[in-house]
Amino acid sequence: MKLPRRQFLHLTAAAAALPAVSPLAWAQGYPSHPVTMVVAAPAGGGSDAVGRVVAEGMRGSLGQPIIIQNVSGADGSVGTGRVARARPDGYTIQLGITSTHMMNGAVYPLPYNVVDDFAPISPLVTLPVFLFARKTMPAKDLIELIAWLKANPNMASAGLASSFMRLATAFFRKETATQFTFVPYRGEAPAIQDLVAGQIDLLFAVSDALSLVRAGSIKAYAVASETRSKLAPDIPTFGEMGLPFSFSGAAWYGIFAPKGTPAEIIDRLNAATVQALVDPAVRSRLADLGTDVFPREQQTPKALGALQKAQIEKWWPLIKEFGIKAE
Repeated sequence: MKLPRRQFLHLTAAAAALPAVSPLAWAQGYPSHPVTMVVAAPAGGGSDAVGRVVAEGMRGSLGQPIIIQNVSGADGSVGTGRVARARPDGYTIQLGITSTHMMNGAVYPLPYNVVDDFAPISPLVTLPVFLFARKTMPAKDLIELIAWLKANPNMASAGLASSFMRLATAFFRKETATQFTFVPYRGEAPAIQDLVAGQIDLLFAVSDALSLVRAGSIKAYAVASETRSKLAPDIPTFGEMGLPFSFSGAAWYGIFAPKGTPAEIIDRLNAATVQALVDPAVRSRLADLGTDVFPREQQTPKALGALQKAQIEKWWPLIKEFGIKAE
């Protein structure tokens, strides 16, 4: 059925105007229903725990719940790609981590750009990186561990829970002139489970595994930071043990939205994040997970974008040097 010319032109003009007004319409009254936060890792790991704590803390300010959606696969690139393709209306956001929004851009042939296809909202926390081992590892300290690895070349195996931990593991292997097998995992939680079971020997992971050290389920040999962790002051740094190996502040979490999300919505989400991070209950739970909250003045979209770009400049050359590629 043909429409009269005047009616046709009216409908065409109205349709053409929709994209220009839609972002404003999305921002008005936001949020009017629950928000989805994609955590690109299996449930039960450190990323999942941080995401749930922050999401719950943001609920009061937003007036709507934030639903956690775990989408693992390809070191987080599956879930990250889903966010990159999501409608930029503020109802899909992501808990981004070092791997998903820095490392993966140099390791995987991604259908999206880790910088250009996302809008930063706020950095959240940093986490110290520890070298853990199965509880039956005979070495008493890092020096003995390195000696044991050299005496037993290719006898040990190291679990790789993320591309960033692959970088830490490769760096350690080079600096100590040791050889051991790399075992890739889809997430930190299954890697830690196998470490507890003695299926693998070593694992670089963040501090949420410290509870297992206290329980005697695994060992911890050193922390890859400039100073000892306040959560584990008895664990020495690599530097103290004579190994200049520091990834201080390198493991971080932040919140991102799809590119094109209206500035008003980014500001709304940033305000909710900042409000969550000053909540004593949220900070206590984040501290229990072994994390350090970014200073208030750094809890901005601009600061997260600057952190991401600075880390790319620092670590991508090393990724190339060590030949770290998708497995």
